[in-house]
Amino acid sequence: MIFNVRELNVYFSFRHRLAMILSLAAAAAMSSGSSSSLNSSSPLDPFDSSTSWSLGEDPSNSSSEPVVRTLTPELQPGTTAVAVQEVSPWDIALCVTGTLISCENALVIAVLFYTPTLRAPMFILIGSLAVADLLAGLGLILNFVFTYLVDSSVEFVTLLSVGLLISAFSASVLNILAITVDRYLSLYNALTYHTERTVTFTYVMVIFIWVSCLTLGLLPALGWNCLKDDSTCSICRPVTKNNAVALAVTFLLVFALMMQLYLQICKIAFRHAQQIAVQHQFVAISTTKGVSTLSAILCAFGACWLPFAMYSIVADSTYPVIYTYATVLPATCCSVINPIIYAFRNPDIQKSLWMACCGCVPSNLSLRPRTSSDV
Repeated sequence: MIFNVRELNVYFSFRHRLAMILSLAAAAAMSSGSSSSLNSSSPLDPFDSSTSWSLGEDPSNSSSEPVVRTLTPELQPGTTAVAVQEVSPWDIALCVTGTLISCENALVIAVLFYTPTLRAPMFILIGSLAVADLLAGLGLILNFVFTYLVDSSVEFVTLLSVGLLISAFSASVLNILAITVDRYLSLYNALTYHTERTVTFTYVMVIFIWVSCLTLGLLPALGWNCLKDDSTCSICRPVTKNNAVALAVTFLLVFALMMQLYLQICKIAFRHAQQIAVQHQFVAISTTKGVSTLSAILCAFGACWLPFAMYSIVADSTYPVIYTYATVLPATCCSVINPIIYAFRNPDIQKSLWMACCGCVPSNLSLRPRTSSDV
């Protein structure tokens, strides 16, 4: 038989394709056993996103024979589940409290700053208290941010948050004590108070308070912390147990001093009431109201801070965290009521607020100059 060149090319092409088909069939038959065992043990879902498919090739086959390519699955390692930290309702409550504290005290600072007539020593102390409470509120907000939005395992973040809270709340307590001392001196030295008590002396006292509180806040950053030894931690990590006890005892001493000063204020007020016989009835009513107000202020201060101070003395980091939250939250609420007690009740500040908000002053607002002895 005589074949032309075209027919021979078709014939050999057909033989080549037939050889490829037979090779693929043989390879499929050889791998059918292992494939069936694989499919029976762990079936693969072609629509599973964790399984990707690629063409596998034997690198040892470098001959001119057709390369057998098989579709083999490449199992990707499982994705690591990201642990989402659950937000504690207590932390939310502290953050909301911090926001309220910041708004209230920012308003007080703005009124004092933009009212030139409010520059008496009493208003300097009120402004210092407002700054301390404002920083305390910002510290609570930053603590929430650092806990849930920033890597809290970084030592700098933890020390910054705790240092700010210690400094701010310590300054708040000491400024309340300074205001109490100011009220006592204004009654005890009523005739010479305004001559002896100067603005410069008030600024010196405020500077002393802030230097002391900033030093307390820097102690954890200077090495007095429990980051390397959790067994020495207090209920507020990274403050050590000894430092927490020292702060709590200091607060108890401050509270005892405030009680003594308020008791002396009440005695002086009643003595003045007895000396003024003409206005006996009016003064008696006014004095009784003032004593009731002082008692309410002292009880509110004690109710806010005493539970946390006592718990800091007896507890440590092994105690349930819910007890810590239950005592910390009332302590922070003290900074919520401070602007109401010491600022918004003041007629001069009320007048400035009315002028800033609506440009007028209510007729029932007392315009009598308020002294430090007024409660």
